[in-house]
Amino acid sequence: MPEPAPDPQVATDLGVLTGLRTGKRSFYPEYVRSTERLARAVQALDGISRALVRTAEGPRTLVETVARTAADHLQARWLLLAIADGALRAARPRFLLLTAGDLVEDERLLPDEVRDHLEVLRSRPWEAESSASGPRWVRAPMTLDDEPVGGIVASPGAGIEVAATDLAILRVLANQAAVALHNSYLFHAAARLRGRTEQLSQAAERQARDLAERSAELAETQQRLVGAMQRQALDDERHRIARELHDSVTQYVLSAGMTIEVCRAELDGLGGAAADIAGRLAGAKDLTRQAVERLRAAIYALHHTSEEQPGPLPAMLERLSVVHLPTDLEVNVRVEGNPVPLPPAAEQSILRLTGEALFNSAAHGKASRALVRLRYRPDVVVLTVSDDGTGEPAQLRRALRLSRAGDLSGRHRGLANMLARAEELGGALSIRRSRMGGIRLRVDVPLPVPTEEVP
Repeated sequence: MPEPAPDPQVATDLGVLTGLRTGKRSFYPEYVRSTERLARAVQALDGISRALVRTAEGPRTLVETVARTAADHLQARWLLLAIADGALRAARPRFLLLTAGDLVEDERLLPDEVRDHLEVLRSRPWEAESSASGPRWVRAPMTLDDEPVGGIVASPGAGIEVAATDLAILRVLANQAAVALHNSYLFHAAARLRGRTEQLSQAAERQARDLAERSAELAETQQRLVGAMQRQALDDERHRIARELHDSVTQYVLSAGMTIEVCRAELDGLGGAAADIAGRLAGAKDLTRQAVERLRAAIYALHHTSEEQPGPLPAMLERLSVVHLPTDLEVNVRVEGNPVPLPPAAEQSILRLTGEALFNSAAHGKASRALVRLRYRPDVVVLTVSDDGTGEPAQLRRALRLSRAGDLSGRHRGLANMLARAEELGGALSIRRSRMGGIRLRVDVPLPVPTEEVP
């Protein structure tokens, strides 16, 4: 029988609904199959888009996402994704089998049919194809820069007809896996390099700090070495001067004193005017004796300046009172308050000032007793040197003013030096009558004492 003519109205309705024009009766079943394939293709594309945004999570997550997307698209019983031997050497895993929702990456657990496909995927090149007979399977290559680097092979589910669009989707998924694996490798390699760079940068910073510290230590050591060499040179020069004073000047002064004593004795024996001259020579003898004592004190100071332990200021004053002064001057030292350490240069300056005052008491004031008092107060250190000599405070103050104006004779340079040292310490010097009957010299040094070097 001839086929009945198609109803024009039905064809018109189908055209309105589908946007297509056909007169074949097989149009609708084909349309349904095409729509199903289109829906599966859209679903696969959606899976591809989800896989694209998971690249940074690492190659493992990406490979799993691609495998599950391809398996869902084909409703596959199993699906194998593998990388060819020698390709993407750093990519891991090298293969992955998805079967019954489980992931397998142990080659010993692969079924025989899957192991055969793995060998094919590992060898290259090969083309996309499907099984012609036997168990159904479909295979799509994985390429990168037009080079085969692996592929996907799957066993489609029952009722799934594999069309050219399905192979195209598998190729897209496989290629995306290749690109993403490569990008993921680069991403993690860059992360490792960045971490290594940060470690190297931190190590370089530590080395730079260590080098700066070592350089500072070296500079400090060099400075100490230079200082030690300078002190050694000064010590050697002091010792040389001390030897010269002891071996020559002191001997000359002693000889002069002995000569004066011999002459005085002979003149005293002649009587008359000679006896008067002998009496005047007695003063010269005393001056030579004082000169010898002063030379001995200078020799001691020159010889022991750097070898003796400085110690606190009160201890140095005690040492000064028994070593550096004429033997016929009795000196007592009193310390009041809680001693506080002063800069070494300041203590040396106070010590020299005290020695000068005591020598003046013995040599010029004819004192037999002296009292050195050192008082520590919260804001000031007060040093007083009192004696029972014959000195006049007003005369000394006038001499001090004259010496500051210009003492050409040098007779009162000791007073001027003491005043200069007091002012360098930021303090003041005053001269008054002492309760012992002689001179009372007072120096007030405010605290804290400046740390600049005091000569």
